[in-house]
Amino acid sequence: MRRTKPRLGRGLGALIATATAAVGLAATPAAAAPAAPAAAPAAPATGQAVQPGQACTAVDLGKRHPFIKSTEVAPTITHFKGWYVTAGSTGYQNVTTSTQSTISVSVGLNGEIKGDFAVEALGTVGAMLGLNVQVNYSSTSSESTSVSWNFNDPGYYGVYKGTKKVTGTYGSLNCNRVQQGDGSWALKWIEGPDSGSYTTYTTLEEGAVRCEDKVPANSIMRKAQGLLDCGSATATAKHPAGPVPSAKADQARHEAEKATMAEKSVKATARTSAPATRAALNCQPDVYRIHVPGKPLNWSAPLLANDGIRLRTSNWTSAHLDNWRLCNVTERNGVLEASLWNWGNGGCATIPANIANQEQAYLTTATCGEDDLQRFYIYRDVPGGSKIGLQNKYTGSMLGHDRYADGELIRQYSSGRQDGTGTYDLVKV
Repeated sequence: MRRTKPRLGRGLGALIATATAAVGLAATPAAAAPAAPAAAPAAPATGQAVQPGQACTAVDLGKRHPFIKSTEVAPTITHFKGWYVTAGSTGYQNVTTSTQSTISVSVGLNGEIKGDFAVEALGTVGAMLGLNVQVNYSSTSSESTSVSWNFNDPGYYGVYKGTKKVTGTYGSLNCNRVQQGDGSWALKWIEGPDSGSYTTYTTLEEGAVRCEDKVPANSIMRKAQGLLDCGSATATAKHPAGPVPSAKADQARHEAEKATMAEKSVKATARTSAPATRAALNCQPDVYRIHVPGKPLNWSAPLLANDGIRLRTSNWTSAHLDNWRLCNVTERNGVLEASLWNWGNGGCATIPANIANQEQAYLTTATCGEDDLQRFYIYRDVPGGSKIGLQNKYTGSMLGHDRYADGELIRQYSSGRQDGTGTYDLVKV
């Protein structure tokens, strides 16, 4: 039997994760072992460039980085076909397999890997595990089902394509003020409230395995061997060359389909849950403007329902659209959570639900309700400083602006604005 070799699926990018978790897309070599990480300066053993407890500065208040909490790697068969080879049918054959299970790359509730945070999270996972994992939005169901194989010996084979499914949970590292043992304050990277799960997979491999073959435990080949009806009449009786049903493979496929449907249902419910009406807001008495530090432009709510919150200069025409109150405020581990109520139009700041999964979705206002899209985590400078960073509770994205200009929309960025334009001044009016 020819030894199994991995084959890169067409149309998929592979992540070459460096020790500093730098992310780049490249084609993966056709080799049995994962590609070695590119040479890079030494980094923490966890593979994360930013660590909890490290110092940060006020320009980092509007940024975040992924924090990998857990990882799990499991061999998974994506395509399979039971196949008989007779003495007269050895040699190269082209076998069309059936989809066994589907793996899609996802981070959090979103399957589309568009934001920097998701790419960095998967890059960190790859660096931690020493694996080349997929970072683009891709699915194993899009792969060709055909396997060309050189069958040297007669027998009952499982012809397969498979991969290592990588799953786990992540958290968000945010910059926030922390009180130290001596009573002083400092800005440090902390584990913020946002968290979620991720799924990705390694380069697809293909091959063929018989019941009698000795293969490594917990390998993709061993997983495929487990789908064969070894010891049954199917495996021992005489059969014509060609496809043979496998009851074990059919059962495993049905279980995988049920699990996929259940996962899709959970995500769909989370995206479409309607907000309940809020009876009343408990707002703090202080009124604030949210300024670009050292500059005159600040957040101004829209007058029109289809417009967004923009950078504007405060003047006599502002009509309190630049005045904000913090409402229903809670605090956990030094991080504030609040709704942002606008004095001018009476609405609460929110990300529109229909575009909440998009990178750079704009911020607007809507009727206040019990809705996580209207809740924000607020990261603060040390006492005496007024600088803050804001993060939407539902999407996990940080708020910022693309350029400093009158009329520029406030938008969400999954990792924040790395140039510091996601840090604002919360100035009491």
